[in-house]
Amino acid sequence: MIYTTNAIEALNRGLRKIIKNRGSFPSEEAALKLLYLALQNISAKWETVQHWREALNQFEILWGDRIRAAQRG
Repeated sequence: MIYTTNAIEALNRGLRKIIKNRGSFPSEEAALKLLYLALQNISAKWETVQHWREALNQFEILWGDRIRAAQRG
Protein backbone atom coordinates (compact mmCIF):
# COMPACT_ATOMS: atom_id res chain seq x y z
CA MET A 1 0.00 0.00 0.00
CA ILE A 2 2.89 2.37 0.63
CA TYR A 3 3.97 2.01 -2.98
CA THR A 4 0.46 2.85 -4.15
CA THR A 5 0.20 5.92 -1.93
CA ASN A 6 3.58 7.20 -3.06
CA ALA A 7 2.67 6.65 -6.71
CA ILE A 8 -0.63 8.52 -6.33
CA GLU A 9 1.07 11.40 -4.54
CA ALA A 10 3.75 11.58 -7.24
CA LEU A 11 1.09 11.56 -9.96
CA ASN A 12 -0.87 14.35 -8.27
CA ARG A 13 2.31 16.37 -7.78
CA GLY A 14 3.21 15.99 -11.47
CA LEU A 15 -0.24 17.05 -12.64
CA ARG A 16 -0.34 20.05 -10.28
CA LYS A 17 3.07 21.13 -11.56
CA ILE A 18 1.85 21.05 -15.17
CA ILE A 19 -1.33 22.98 -14.36
CA LYS A 20 0.50 25.54 -12.20
CA ASN A 21 3.08 26.28 -14.89
CA ARG A 22 0.39 26.75 -17.53
CA GLY A 23 -1.83 29.10 -15.55
CA SER A 24 -5.02 29.38 -17.61
CA PHE A 25 -6.58 27.44 -20.45
CA PRO A 26 -8.62 28.68 -23.41
CA SER A 27 -11.08 25.80 -23.03
CA GLU A 28 -11.80 22.69 -21.00
CA GLU A 29 -10.72 20.59 -23.97
CA ALA A 30 -7.30 22.28 -23.95
CA ALA A 31 -6.89 21.48 -20.25
CA LEU A 32 -7.87 17.84 -20.80
CA LYS A 33 -5.41 17.51 -23.68
CA LEU A 34 -2.61 18.93 -21.56
CA LEU A 35 -3.44 16.55 -18.69
CA TYR A 36 -3.58 13.63 -21.11
CA LEU A 37 -0.12 14.44 -22.47
CA ALA A 38 1.20 14.94 -18.94
CA LEU A 39 -0.15 11.51 -17.95
CA GLN A 40 1.60 9.98 -20.95
CA ASN A 41 4.93 11.52 -19.89
CA ILE A 42 4.49 10.66 -16.22
CA SER A 43 3.46 7.05 -16.87
CA ALA A 44 6.49 6.50 -19.11
CA LYS A 45 8.68 6.87 -16.00
CA TRP A 46 6.79 4.30 -13.94
CA GLU A 47 8.44 1.07 -12.95
CA THR A 48 6.88 -2.21 -12.05
CA VAL A 49 5.85 -2.69 -8.45
CA GLN A 50 8.21 -4.85 -6.44
CA HIS A 51 6.70 -8.01 -4.99
CA TRP A 52 3.47 -7.45 -6.91
CA ARG A 53 2.87 -11.19 -7.38
CA GLU A 54 2.94 -11.76 -3.60
CA ALA A 55 0.60 -8.83 -3.00
CA LEU A 56 -1.79 -10.01 -5.71
CA ASN A 57 -1.89 -13.47 -4.12
CA GLN A 58 -2.94 -11.91 -0.81
CA PHE A 59 -5.55 -9.75 -2.55
CA GLU A 60 -6.88 -12.88 -4.27
CA ILE A 61 -7.33 -14.56 -0.89
CA LEU A 62 -9.11 -11.54 0.59
CA TRP A 63 -11.09 -10.24 -2.39
CA GLY A 64 -10.96 -12.94 -5.07
CA ASP A 65 -14.51 -12.34 -6.28
CA ARG A 66 -13.82 -8.64 -6.88
CA ILE A 67 -10.59 -9.34 -8.75
CA ARG A 68 -12.25 -11.88 -11.04
CA ALA A 69 -15.14 -9.48 -11.69
CA ALA A 70 -12.70 -6.68 -12.60
CA GLN A 71 -10.78 -8.96 -14.95
CA ARG A 72 -13.98 -9.91 -16.76
CA GLY A 73 -15.29 -6.33 -16.89
